[in-house]
Amino acid sequence: MRIIEHPIIEFKRGRKIHFYYNGKKLEAYEGETIAAALYANGIKILSKSLRKGRPRGFFCGIGKCSSCLMKVNGIPNVRTCITLIKEGDVVEDNDMVLPEKEYPECKFTKLNTDIAIVGGGPAGLSAAIEAADYANVLLIDENHRLGGQLIKQTHKFFGSKKEKAGTRGIEIAKELEDEVRKKNIKILLNTSVIGYYDRGYHFLVAVDKMNRTVYEIKAGKIIFATGAQENMLLFDGNDLPGVYGAGGVQTLMNVYGVKPGNVGLIVGAGNVGLILAYQLLQADVEVACIVEAMPKIGGYFVHAAKIRRCGVPIYTGHSIKKAYGNEHVEGAIIAKLDEKWNFIEGSEKDIKCDFICLAVGLSPTIRLIAQTGADILFINEAGGWVALHNEYMETTKPGIYVAGDLANIEEASTAMLEGKIAGLHAVIEFAKNDKTKIMEKIKEYMEDLEIFRQGYFGIRPKIAKEKIWRKYHEKMGNRRNS
Repeated sequence: MRIIEHPIIEFKRGRKIHFYYNGKKLEAYEGETIAAALYANGIKILSKSLRKGRPRGFFCGIGKCSSCLMKVNGIPNVRTCITLIKEGDVVEDNDMVLPEKEYPECKFTKLNTDIAIVGGGPAGLSAAIEAADYANVLLIDENHRLGGQLIKQTHKFFGSKKEKAGTRGIEIAKELEDEVRKKNIKILLNTSVIGYYDRGYHFLVAVDKMNRTVYEIKAGKIIFATGAQENMLLFDGNDLPGVYGAGGVQTLMNVYGVKPGNVGLIVGAGNVGLILAYQLLQADVEVACIVEAMPKIGGYFVHAAKIRRCGVPIYTGHSIKKAYGNEHVEGAIIAKLDEKWNFIEGSEKDIKCDFICLAVGLSPTIRLIAQTGADILFINEAGGWVALHNEYMETTKPGIYVAGDLANIEEASTAMLEGKIAGLHAVIEFAKNDKTKIMEKIKEYMEDLEIFRQGYFGIRPKIAKEKIWRKYHEKMGNRRNS
């Protein structure tokens, strides 16, 4: 299951170690997650549903679903897809029974910072880099490394050179991380923010579960850059192990060098689905086909043309009807759709595959921002529920900002620009002597955003932003944060 050779990525695996799964001794490498190590050992069932005991497997790869919850060293409900494997770890299936033994007490640590940034992806890193020149910055991420979605993006970015065009996502992640680490920024990794509280000031509670540490954080302002999560699609068998979100496949394959299977079916012919198909081929994984419900391909023509030249069929006006298999995907039934999105009987095709990738969009992860009291509204063009915010990325809750996919599902390039704007605007009160300089930089980034949103693929996010800004100003009236 491990990828040995790759045309772009050199997998620098760490020291070989051993761990135990349900009493069986297995091999792994330092630097990979528990779920990746299990999958590399051929273990595809990571949990089971509560009511009917249906098997569940790797899905999102970023800790935002519950499919990979397992017991690790006696601690239940550990998100194994974002928790690193260690020598001698004891991994067990969750038995849904709370252990009777007393846990060692947690260590409580109090932190005070000017700016707290939740999320270390492209938006959060960019915000931290800009803000650190003027204020104390604390950057928090629940993963074991910085970079967010960028660490799995092997394709070269489009756009302007200024916004990293022609550079691969994995290289951009490294550049941003290097820049962050050069600045005086405190970084908390493997740490999940679990609550926001208004105590007359902004207060966060964060937990490093495996190290039994609770952080109590007082912040002057907070920038939430918590990203998005994979959308699910309704079809029979959609919970079988082997049904992944597109990002989950990229995590296994491009970050940990583990094949998701031998033959895949991709649902969704937008840019993510098309790029993913090519990345699978680069990893020597066969792609049976791509199915797209819309009557035409949604992604860039250049991506679609490349996939077709590789011999991968793209079925437009089709969708997946059923996934089947004995505790793991063994195939799928696809069928044509009529003009009312109903399956056309008799049009079914049986596709033999051992995994299915769902590239059907993302939804902003609003759980934390919703706790702040900032106004939340469903805006279809933005990808779902989002926090209302102004042009400076500040929400209706003063001192609370959003950036990146949390604010509107877009490209990583726009996430970086929004992060820069949020980071700069958040520090104005800490750098009053530099306010003019800061506002000039913000204006420059806003102009870059406007240019980036021009063209066909910028129509939807531009409409989303206009709706968000309008609703924000209607709500705030004369009390505008800007």
